[in-house]
Amino acid sequence: MKKQWIKFSVVTVLYLLFLLWVKSWWGLLVVPFIFDVYITKKIKWQWWKNSEPPVRFIMSWVDALVFALVAVYFINLFFFQNYVIPSSSLEKSLLTGDYLFVSKVSYGPRIPETPLTMPLTQHTLPVINCKSYIEWPQWDYRRVKGLGQVELNDIVVFNYPAGDTLVSNEQYQAADYYQMCYSFGSQLLAYQPDFTRMTPQEQYDWFAMVYATGRKYIIDNPSTYGKVMTRPVDRRENYVKRCVGLPGQTLQIKNRIVYLDGKPNKEPDNVQYTYYVKLNQPIPDDLMEELGISMEDLTSLNQSGYMPLTKRAHDALMRRKDIVQSITLNTDTITGDIYPLNAATGWTRDNYGPVWIPKKGATVKLDMQNIAVYERPIRVYEGNDLQVKDGKIFINGKQADRYTFKMDYYWMMGDNRHNSADSRYWGFVPEDHIVGKPIFIWWSSDPDRGGFSGIRRNRLFRLVDNIK
Repeated sequence: MKKQWIKFSVVTVLYLLFLLWVKSWWGLLVVPFIFDVYITKKIKWQWWKNSEPPVRFIMSWVDALVFALVAVYFINLFFFQNYVIPSSSLEKSLLTGDYLFVSKVSYGPRIPETPLTMPLTQHTLPVINCKSYIEWPQWDYRRVKGLGQVELNDIVVFNYPAGDTLVSNEQYQAADYYQMCYSFGSQLLAYQPDFTRMTPQEQYDWFAMVYATGRKYIIDNPSTYGKVMTRPVDRRENYVKRCVGLPGQTLQIKNRIVYLDGKPNKEPDNVQYTYYVKLNQPIPDDLMEELGISMEDLTSLNQSGYMPLTKRAHDALMRRKDIVQSITLNTDTITGDIYPLNAATGWTRDNYGPVWIPKKGATVKLDMQNIAVYERPIRVYEGNDLQVKDGKIFINGKQADRYTFKMDYYWMMGDNRHNSADSRYWGFVPEDHIVGKPIFIWWSSDPDRGGFSGIRRNRLFRLVDNIK
């Protein structure tokens, strides 16, 4: 009996320390059950052990499975989870096929906003292809104290901000719903006004009409796009990018270089841009492997004539006149698909801003020149009713010329700068979207090479903080 009291004391102390950490005293309701498990044993928790063999065998597996699911759900929720790099947006810093150990405690785990969720799923159940969560209840955002906070140039895992709305057809689920609305609306209206002749209110109204037209087109064509649906914050797709702008900083991109408060930020060691490449002959496999050039990179070259290259790869290929005829930086940029989508800023992926990144407790002055930039954080992320009428801004029914933010926001970009859907296209990342910090690469396999030759041994257990 003494041993049982010791076990009960240790488990209870650990459990109370956990409740103190998460500041959730509702968990005290569990303590009597812990007491019963170790001391009183009134509840027959493992009644099936005295059953006949078929029942005993089945229930033993059910018991183990339930325990495993609960344990994995608990660990993934508060401590760590695995994440695989699905695309090339961070290459060549993180590679497609890298598996990351992502720490939740680095920035502090979030208390689940959508608590009724099937463990080991993000938003969809495999095979039956339906939602893996129940949207009710929805809890308010709260984050447990962590070991630190997001720092400049950290690689961060976060929920996709523009993933709050999407269409159900799998073919279009990966597409940005808002980009689709504005694109379809522009095509259907088939008219591009002269924005220099329009007042700020007229510009605002024009983009509202473009969006409404595109949205209606999607809704009116369910056979093509499916139903329009929404996802809670913590059930949206997980993205991984580099944080290149912190709350309260003013960010500007000039000729591809990120400036913060007027000073250039250090570019990642493996930053990539696309180049127009003319080849005399195919690049040998051994040289491709040495320079980290993937089949995806070659596919891009074959399809568009452009190829993403690091500075090291660019310089190495320039020296190989037998292979390369010429390499020219891709300076082609377009306007119109850049955040904010409802404004004619003239900004491009390589020349963007300046834009001030919202900070918790800081106040921004609002006017018709910047309302498009801050409308989504105020309305969508912080849950306010925002209207613009006759050149005046109304927040929750009251005219406003300033707003004080309730959360911190971040600016995320991929290291593969010309092949990354990031904050330049969908804007700020709110703090309640932050998932965690990748600590190390626990596995890496090259999708271009199968078997043992595809294992990237030099990347196994490599610390992500060392990837600058």
